[in-house]
Amino acid sequence: MASVETPHASPVLAAEWPFPARAALGSSVRGQGIEREIKARLPFPDRKRLTVADGRIRLAVPAGEDERFAAASRIVETVLSTIDSLPVLPGEVDDILAIAPRERLKWTKDGRLASAGTRTVKLRGRARTVTFHVFDPRQIEDVLDRDLPSLWREEDAKATAEARRRAAGKAALTRAGKGAGAGPAGAKRKASADGRTMELKDWDAFAADGLLR
Repeated sequence: MASVETPHASPVLAAEWPFPARAALGSSVRGQGIEREIKARLPFPDRKRLTVADGRIRLAVPAGEDERFAAASRIVETVLSTIDSLPVLPGEVDDILAIAPRERLKWTKDGRLASAGTRTVKLRGRARTVTFHVFDPRQIEDVLDRDLPSLWREEDAKATAEARRRAAGKAALTRAGKGAGAGPAGAKRKASADGRTMELKDWDAFAADGLLR
């Protein structure tokens, strides 16, 4: 932290810190989230006195308010010391990994994206609250480094294709069953020469193999 008293028309006490770019994981959305997190810890009057620009965090407090300046500086330093463990919010995950919200929801539900817990917030100006999952920044960084979203998309595409194949086989089996009493062409039983009936063996497997399609 650099602290100086600046000779402006209205003198201020100012302090600067480098913005933790690594903690943002290359995401402007995450960067904005870090800025909001720092400001949220400050007393309300001091929030507008903190700015982030050009890779620097700057705090400016009117000269003479030394105790306020010192207290606000300590808060900023405390937040920055733990910023690497700041949970990643859903919108930040989407931006960091370049994924769609529906993909995040699906991969969280099936455990590929492990939730680090939940957070509940009250919507501004409303009585209702919203609860959502948050994520460990180290896990998100690992997912990003290994490009796991691309792998997961391939897995999902294969699973979808397999599900469609199974559905088609089941539909064919259903159609075959409906035609069982319609006549010789659809019968599951075949009349023998002497009038007796014979069961077709392994009928289900025969239909599932797609030979009836």
